[in-house]
Amino acid sequence: MAHWTDSIVGDRMTVDREFNEQVMNSRFNSQEWGLIMTATEFEIENADDPEAARIVADTEKVPQIIPELDNIRSQMGGMGGGGDDSSSGGGIVDSIKGALGMGGGGKKGEREKLEDAERLTQAYADALQDHLEKKGKWNQVRVSYLE
Repeated sequence: MAHWTDSIVGDRMTVDREFNEQVMNSRFNSQEWGLIMTATEFEIENADDPEAARIVADTEKVPQIIPELDNIRSQMGGMGGGGDDSSSGGGIVDSIKGALGMGGGGKKGEREKLEDAERLTQAYADALQDHLEKKGKWNQVRVSYLE
C-alpha cells in the first residue's frame, strides 16, 4: 500500500504549497506542522468503491509527538519565531509551571492540540483528494492503493 503515495509526490508538493495558508492560520507553525505530517499516514477508505472512496488521515501516531510540539515552540520562542498559540500564554514562567505540572492546559491542552492536528490533517487529506480529482488522477491512485 505504501507505493501508492510514491505516485503522487508531485501532487503532494503542490497541495503543500496551496495548504500553507491554512497551516499559517492554524495554531501550528510550519515546523510543528512538519512534525505532525511526519507522524501522519494517509489511507484510502472504501478504495474498492469509486463513489465512496476517500483519503483519510491516519493520526494514530500523532499523540506520541504532541509533547514535542511544545519543545519546538519553546526552542523557536528563544529565536523570536513561532506561530500564535492562543491556548498558551507562553514565556519562561509558563514553561517552568508546565514543567512542574502547575501550568494551565496540561492534558486538556494536549487533547486540544491533538484534536486540532486531526482536523487539520483531514482537511489536508480532503485537499489532496480534491487536487487529484481535478487533475484526473484520483481513479488511478485509488486503484493503485488496492494493489
